Amino acid sequence: MHENSWTVGELARAAGVTVRTLHHYDEIGLVTASERTAAGHRRYTREDVRRLYRVRTLRSLGLSLEEIAAALAAAPDDASALRPLLTAQLRALEEQAERLRHLTGHVAGLLDRLDDAPFDAGRFLEVLSMFESHFTEAQREQLARRRAELGPERIEEAKSRWAELVGELLGHVEAGTPADDPHVRDLVRQWDELAAPFHETEQTKTAARQLWQDHGDELAAPLPWPADRLRALMSYVDSVRG
Repeated sequence: MHENSWTVGELARAAGVTVRTLHHYDEIGLVTASERTAAGHRRYTREDVRRLYRVRTLRSLGLSLEEIAAALAAAPDDASALRPLLTAQLRALEEQAERLRHLTGHVAGLLDRLDDAPFDAGRFLEVLSMFESHFTEAQREQLARRRAELGPERIEEAKSRWAELVGELLGHVEAGTPADDPHVRDLVRQWDELAAPFHETEQTKTAARQLWQDHGDELAAPLPWPADRLRALMSYVDSVRG
């Protein structure tokens, strides 16, 4: 190693990068060797090394090589000139973190569903496909967020109460109780109040009803009531709502 210059191998070892990386940086003009030996071998000067460490620092912040090249070309020695680029990068990272947070909640919700019943991979993927085809990504994120906020204990309480309401209302369906019966209307009010905490907007409620209309038989398969009875129940509930 010369006192004021480095071969590509020497710089790679000193900087903790690969020779291939240095060759690539040289090819795209990001970090080029300022000197060449008589035999044509690259030699990097102190200024080249300084530029390489700037590149590595900006790369560690998640910036692309194109963004780094543009920033260094515009103001290689002015750190304040990086402010707009770093501000934009911070905003992008915050948005990515938010997407990951929502995705984490979504995956957690899926794991909860796996815990609710014996795992049937085909059945699970079928229901998941139906779910994703009827709800937008934003709506799925809303549902996952509400599920996480409510917590498993409250969700289990809602499931139990919903099962009780299904049983009571099915009795009225079979008895032919008029849709304007005060007691039936009160049961449907309780049904809606039970579902309300799981939805942030009317759009998710509408999407859930459409999902049931389109795939009621499949969704009813794991439930303790026949699909035809549940279809009749949903029609009855809609008529009570008026």
